[in-house]
Amino acid sequence: MSPDKMIRMANQIATFFKTQPNEDAPARVAAHISDFWEPRMREQLRSHVAQGGDGLDEVVVRAAAQI
Repeated sequence: MSPDKMIRMANQIATFFKTQPNEDAPARVAAHISDFWEPRMREQLRSHVAQGGDGLDEVVVRAAAQI
C-alpha cells in the first residue's frame, strides 16, 4: 500500500481511540492494528516508524512498539 494511505489509516485509528474515555490509546491502537491489518501492512508500519515515522500521530508511533 502507498505510504500515504498507510499513514492516513493509522492516524484515523489513533484519532478514534484518543477520543475514548479512560482508554490506553497506544495499546488500543496496537490491538486494533494487530487484529485487522495483515502482516505486510504491520511490517510496513514498523519499518516507517523505524525510519522516523514522518506523518504519524505520536499515539501510532507508541503503538508500533506494541505490535
